[in-house]
Amino acid sequence: MTTEPRDRRRRSALYMPASNARALRKARELEADAVILDLEDSVAPAAKEAARAMACEAVREGGFGRREVVLRVNAPGTPWAEADRAAAIAAAPDAILVPKVQGPDDVLPIARALDEAGAAHTTIWAMIETPRAVLEALAIVDAVRRQTPRLAVLVMGLNDLSRETGMRLQRGRAGMLPWIATVLAAARANGLDLLDGVCNAIGDEAALREECEQARDLGLDGKTLIHPGQIGICNAAFSPAPEEIAWARGVEAAFADPANSAAGVIQLDGQMVERLHLDMAQRILRRAPDGGDMP
Repeated sequence: MTTEPRDRRRRSALYMPASNARALRKARELEADAVILDLEDSVAPAAKEAARAMACEAVREGGFGRREVVLRVNAPGTPWAEADRAAAIAAAPDAILVPKVQGPDDVLPIARALDEAGAAHTTIWAMIETPRAVLEALAIVDAVRRQTPRLAVLVMGLNDLSRETGMRLQRGRAGMLPWIATVLAAARANGLDLLDGVCNAIGDEAALREECEQARDLGLDGKTLIHPGQIGICNAAFSPAPEEIAWARGVEAAFADPANSAAGVIQLDGQMVERLHLDMAQRILRRAPDGGDMP
């Protein structure tokens, strides 16, 4: 693998129905950090095969610029899963998103097939959207990462969790927070990114902003989206503020000073700064536009 899991910005990841040719064209122009060409929930059964062909052709054609191109296949055990997997591996997108992951066996065959195909740059994203997947998140991720570095991102599927548990998706998502935190711990224990579930309230900017800011404050890396109109609010929420960027640049510059090369702790602007703060600063700069360059 040539790309470490957390080297990319993933503030916004927009689902786009692969059965919609106009949506596939539009995906090349949007400001989302990632576009997820969806073969699963947004595609009717009768349109699955045509959507698969259109999505894979779009991946091969390219033209997505800096956007990470992700292909969401149908869930393991469905009638379309094997054909989706084979087509996605051949198309070699930036990532393959596997829904309804219940255990390592839902991920490892895809990783092995990618290895055999020589698709060096393609990573795997896994959706955590069932009660079992939440409860066993650490065991699943540990087992996968022991065998392959391809698993890069976990994605919360809160709509499916709501359906399977009966827990309502209410404003504030209080009941869901322990589950999100559990999956976040499993992701971080293995160096993975975690993306929040979608906000269903397409026209409610306040609700979207609230969810984005909540996820950001919890420590998540970004959010999955269902409408292009949600991208701007999401990118803003998950981008560091100018004062955060300035602090991070100052910390990075201070530790880059040869006089501090061996220091574990330094003083900066009257504050005690440790090496752990350098790690935090570098993460902020990775999330910032242009790597934190200031005008």
